[in-house]
Amino acid sequence: MAAPPYGGSTDDSPEDYSAAATVVRFDPPLPLLRAPVPSAAPGEPHVLAFRDAASWRAAWDAAEASLVSQCEAGARSGCSITASRKCKPPWWKGLLGAAPTDYEERERCEEREMAACLEAAKEACIKFAKGKCIGPFRDARIASGGLLENTDFDVWGAGGDKTASASSCALNNQQLFNPDHSVTNYRGSDLLDRLSAKDNDNA
Repeated sequence: MAAPPYGGSTDDSPEDYSAAATVVRFDPPLPLLRAPVPSAAPGEPHVLAFRDAASWRAAWDAAEASLVSQCEAGARSGCSITASRKCKPPWWKGLLGAAPTDYEERERCEEREMAACLEAAKEACIKFAKGKCIGPFRDARIASGGLLENTDFDVWGAGGDKTASASSCALNNQQLFNPDHSVTNYRGSDLLDRLSAKDNDNA
């Protein structure tokens, strides 16, 4: 009988080499968050831009939520240590022959301190996240509504309905900001300023 191949066995069956047994399936690639769009100035390199105002806002919200979550996770560890330190009896009580520690009261004390600390940390984390996101997202670029309508440039909608994609993009952008057709992108600060002016007009 022939010797089995290296790493194999003599009782291997065809099923062992079937696609179901050997092919590793990967998750489909995530869609691009930003993509290069042509610069408005001739000869200038492409710039990275969000597809539309809605995706820009969704990315901002997701970034803020992630920062708040990470900040609060760190705050929980810090608050736990702080509460334990505040509620433990002084070291010198043992030297004076004081009554034994009331662990139930200490537990209630730690719960109060923990709740107060987390409440303060929550506000601080929200402020921290907003401060970290406002700068990058004000400077971020957003593809103008007419870019997908008036050109064949579409790096987001591979395999999708270009007409529906362009219409959705135009709707999201042009409801609030309607730049000239020669402008391929605008900054998030332009959108924020327009929203602020609109709110002031409605006030």
